[in-house]
Amino acid sequence: MRLLLVALLLLAMPALAQVDARVAFLTKQLEKGKDPRARSQAALGLGVTEEPEALQPLCTGLEDVSELVRASAAKGLATLREVSAIDCLKKHKETDAATLVAIREAIKALEDFKARPPHLYVDFEGVKDKTGSLPAELVKITEERLKRKLILTGALLAPPKEPKKAAQGVLKKYGISGYRLSAQIQNTESGGLRIALVCLSYPGLALLGQVEVQATGAAPADLLKALVPKAIQEVAQTFEWST
Repeated sequence: MRLLLVALLLLAMPALAQVDARVAFLTKQLEKGKDPRARSQAALGLGVTEEPEALQPLCTGLEDVSELVRASAAKGLATLREVSAIDCLKKHKETDAATLVAIREAIKALEDFKARPPHLYVDFEGVKDKTGSLPAELVKITEERLKRKLILTGALLAPPKEPKKAAQGVLKKYGISGYRLSAQIQNTESGGLRIALVCLSYPGLALLGQVEVQATGAAPADLLKALVPKAIQEVAQTFEWST
């Protein structure tokens, strides 16, 4: 059994509060900007935010009056790598030839991303709020962000209550390792928040260790948004996940 503990302290930084503001600003630019070039840049900018909230404004951007903006919205969706965007791309009816090419390329990119061989198999048990004070919606958003980061890391997520033999079959099929992760959001002594991730082998369930990341100095939503990518990064490095 290997027990590891990694603690990462993120100091309060103005950037913590800028993530949501950036998506909101780019969304407003995409929806209300008078110059098509500005709307186009906003669509491309939303694509690189890695924020799930960028999905809807980009799908809406496919209906822009400008073919330049519509093409940029398609490119932004491809960059965002939210596979659910395939639906809005396929439903969109396009008449401009160049924009249609961009849409088809975006669909192919997302379908290729969806079909790529996984690097690891993860049974993610979800997030528990141990602070007792966070809104349920914020806990759910944090859970979805952790899942998204796992997928971007190359993980295939196991279905709930999967039989052991089924999990072993997946591992054998892809020749990969399996892990079970459970997450908790905890208060810190300094008044901040901590995400603690316990990692076990899967489906064997041998304890491998725990990783913690923590931050202080901002609103809970901003702290958790900043901590999610750090938590997955630390897990991947600590347990030597091959990506």
